[in-house]
Amino acid sequence: MGARLNLKHKIGQGIPPQQFIDGMQNRTMETSNITNTKERFISVYENFTWAQEDQKVFFTTLNNPSDLHCLILCTDWCPDVIWNVPLLFRVMEQSGISTEVLLMEKHLETMDLFLTDGGRNQPIAVFLNASGDVLGRWGARPAYIQAVMDRFKKNNPNKQAANYKEKLNLTYRKIGDLYQVNNEYQEVILRELRDLFTTFSS
Repeated sequence: MGARLNLKHKIGQGIPPQQFIDGMQNRTMETSNITNTKERFISVYENFTWAQEDQKVFFTTLNNPSDLHCLILCTDWCPDVIWNVPLLFRVMEQSGISTEVLLMEKHLETMDLFLTDGGRNQPIAVFLNASGDVLGRWGARPAYIQAVMDRFKKNNPNKQAANYKEKLNLTYRKIGDLYQVNNEYQEVILRELRDLFTTFSS
């Protein structure tokens, strides 16, 4: 295991979560079935509830939240951001972890350290210790939703194919449906974050 990636120089370069929300534009994302992105984002944030008390307790009683810092790389024009970032905000609040948003376009060199299948998929939440060492990352989607995209890419390697775009849009629609079917995706994110956080203390 080589030296840990250190991003101490990025701490303080982002914007607070509330500023990100305030600055969001209202967009319509037809493929993902979101009619008003900012409204949906705020609604996911405001309607979030802890389905399982033990999850809430876990995130409330983290050992040293003051030693952790979260950088969320994202923009307001990605559907996964609309679903996942409100949840990340909620978990960080509950955990007392200081959090800032790095707008992807302004921090591409950082984004490019956390590619998904070679692509700039967002949101990416990066967790640092007090010294700025990267302890772990989460993103851009819950694993079972990401699997839908992975399958698509595996089955459609040729981006120049005549029906590639059409199939890609169908995949985005499928992913959009998975987010909207119930709150399963939220429970999965909480589990994934909990598993990740458990590795920090070891």
